[in-house]
Amino acid sequence: MLIAGPTAPAQAVTYGTPTIALSASYLSGAVGATGDPVVNVTVGQSGADASALTVSASASSKASVAGTGDVTVTGAGAVRQLAVTARGRGYTNLTVKVAGLGGKSATKTLYYAASAAVQNPADARYLTGSADASAAVDVGGGYAVVADDESNVLRLYDRSRSGAPVKTWDFSSQLGVSKEVDIEGATRIGNTVYWTGSLGNNKDGEYKAPRNTVFTTTVSGSGPGTQLAYGRSYKKLRDDLVAWDQAGGNKYGFAEGTADGEAPKQIDGFNVEGLEFAPGSTTTAYLGFRAPLAPAVPGGKALLVPVTNFDQVLASGAKAVFGTGVELDLGGLAVRDIRKNAAGQYLILAGSWAADDNSDPYALYQWDGVAGHAPVKRADLPTTDPGGWEAIVEVPDLTAAGARVQLVTDSGSADLYGDGTEAKDLTHPEWKKARAAWFTLNP
Repeated sequence: MLIAGPTAPAQAVTYGTPTIALSASYLSGAVGATGDPVVNVTVGQSGADASALTVSASASSKASVAGTGDVTVTGAGAVRQLAVTARGRGYTNLTVKVAGLGGKSATKTLYYAASAAVQNPADARYLTGSADASAAVDVGGGYAVVADDESNVLRLYDRSRSGAPVKTWDFSSQLGVSKEVDIEGATRIGNTVYWTGSLGNNKDGEYKAPRNTVFTTTVSGSGPGTQLAYGRSYKKLRDDLVAWDQAGGNKYGFAEGTADGEAPKQIDGFNVEGLEFAPGSTTTAYLGFRAPLAPAVPGGKALLVPVTNFDQVLASGAKAVFGTGVELDLGGLAVRDIRKNAAGQYLILAGSWAADDNSDPYALYQWDGVAGHAPVKRADLPTTDPGGWEAIVEVPDLTAAGARVQLVTDSGSADLYGDGTEAKDLTHPEWKKARAAWFTLNP
C-alpha cells in the first residue's frame, strides 16, 4: 500500500501594482445632454484577471459641476467605459481609481468641463476637437466632414454621436500655406468637394493671401471609411471678383470692401460664406456673401454671385467668369450657408453680417435656385444658445412633412464654461467643441 506524503504548501500569489490609462485626460459634456462623449479606462494588474479589478471615480473638486454620483462606469475586463452626467456649468477634476487584488490600487485624474444646457438637448450633438466649425459636407453612412475657419484641418465626424473626430486631414502643405485659409463654404459634386476661403481681409482689415484660396478634395469610401485626397487650388478668385465689380461700375463695392483697413464683417465689407452649384449645373456655382448686403444699407438684400466656369477655375486655373449678381430678400439677413439636395431644392442659412452676432436673428429659407424667384422662410432659429449657426450638413426632402435639417455652429467666440475664455482659446482641444443640432422645418 502506498502512503501519501505531506502536501506542499500553496505558494502565495504576488500581485503587481495595478495600471490605469485613460483614452483622454480631458472630457467635455453639457448639462442635460444626450449621448455625451465617454472615456475608455484601460486597467490591468500582473497576477490578476482584469475582470477582478474594480474601477470607480470620485469628485475631487467642484461637485456642483459633477459629483461622485454623476459618474457611471460600465463594462468588464481590461477596458471600461466612463460617462459623466453634468450637474452644472464649469470645471471639475475627477479621480478615477482602479482597485486591484492584494490591496493595491492606482489612480488617474480626469479633467472635466461642462457647458450650459441648450434648447432641445435631445437634438444636440457636440463635435469636439474644434470650436470654429464653418462648413460641412455629408459623406454618407451618417458621417460628415467639417471644416474649421481657424485652421486648415478637415475633420470626419459621426453625425449621430458627440465626440472627437474619427479622422482628420490637413492639406496646408499641398495648398502651400502656413496660415488658415479661413474655410467658410463647401459643396460636393460627385466625388469632388469644393471648398472656399472667405476671400476677405482678416478681422483687423489686413490682406492675408491664404484666405484668397479655393480648393478641391476627392472623396473615396463613405461613413467611417471615408478618405480625402487633395485635388487642386486657385488663389485669385478675390482678385477676379474685384475686377468684375469694377468693370460693372462698382455696384457692390468689392474694391472698397477689400481695401486695406476694411474689416470683412460689416455691412459694406467683403466676406464669402456660402458655396453651391446652380440648378442642374456642374459648372456654374453661386458664391454666397455674408457681406456686403446689396445695396449696402440696412434692410438690403443678400447677395449671390454666379461663377459660370467654376469647374474650370479649379480644374485648369482658368480666370473666373461671372454672371449677373443674384439679390435675395432674406429679411435683412445675409448668406451664412447655402446648400441644395439632389432634387434641386435649396436651403439658405441666413444670419447677420456683423462680427459679434450671436444674439442676432438666424433663419432658414427655401429657394428654387432661380434668379428673380423669392425665397420662402421655413424656420426661425434660436439665438440664445452659445455660438452662431454656420453650416448646413445636408438638405432633406423639403416637401416631406416634418422635414428635419442638421446645422452646425461656429462656437469659437462662445464662453462655453463660464470663465470668460472664448472656446477658440481653450488650452485643451478636447474641451473645444461645436454643436450640431436638428431642426424641424415649418410647413
